[in-house]
Amino acid sequence: MSLPVHLVPTLAGVGAGATVTVEGDEAHHAVAVRRMRVGEPLVLTDGSGTSVTGEVASTGKRVLDVRVSDVRRVEAPSPSVVVVQALPKGERGELAVEVLTEIGATTIVPWAASRSVAVWKGERAAKSLTKWRSTAREAAKQARRSWFPEVAELASTAEVVRLVADASLAVVLHEEAAVPLAALRVPNDGSIVVVVGPEGGLTEEEVAVFTAAGASSVRMGAEVLRTSTAGVAAVAALLSRTSRWG
Repeated sequence: MSLPVHLVPTLAGVGAGATVTVEGDEAHHAVAVRRMRVGEPLVLTDGSGTSVTGEVASTGKRVLDVRVSDVRRVEAPSPSVVVVQALPKGERGELAVEVLTEIGATTIVPWAASRSVAVWKGERAAKSLTKWRSTAREAAKQARRSWFPEVAELASTAEVVRLVADASLAVVLHEEAAVPLAALRVPNDGSIVVVVGPEGGLTEEEVAVFTAAGASSVRMGAEVLRTSTAGVAAVAALLSRTSRWG
């Protein structure tokens, strides 16, 4: 059975035999929700490539001490995968973030597409972004990731164009595209950018500006997926052809 995973701010300089103190919400979740007891094993990670395995040495109300037995450092996954996710309505945004985190996305970029039903402004924008980041954090722990994904600030179309222009491979998912996703050559390093449109679809202008920046407009099959699941399907298809899944 996989060990429970908890996030800590840093594991810099930690080696076998050291004691790491976990505080706040993470400690509360371990002690009060998971009911971790002294002597039980668990994993701590900093979300930036370092994880340690250890045993609970002591517990408190919102504090947990872990005695480290093993340290593991993992290189950042390559190629990196950036998913530009048009804002879905309702809870479908959190669903998209959850499954993209589980599949291995490096960065998730919320995007205010022309036809996005959801609108992020003011306090709602801050709350929605916080919810996306919390969802990614919890999904990364569940998926036992050593590198947690970044959930970026809300992007404009012009900012997405710059991401596309800098990518080793950029694809725009579009049901009317002539080129199948399976026909593309997928790089084993650099960055892959996947642009996922909203429920109402991409506008002709959006497709044109992304392809002008170097993206390939592609279709995945005869079926039209929801915006909350199209990204994970595309990322899985692309990663299956890289050394990350080799």
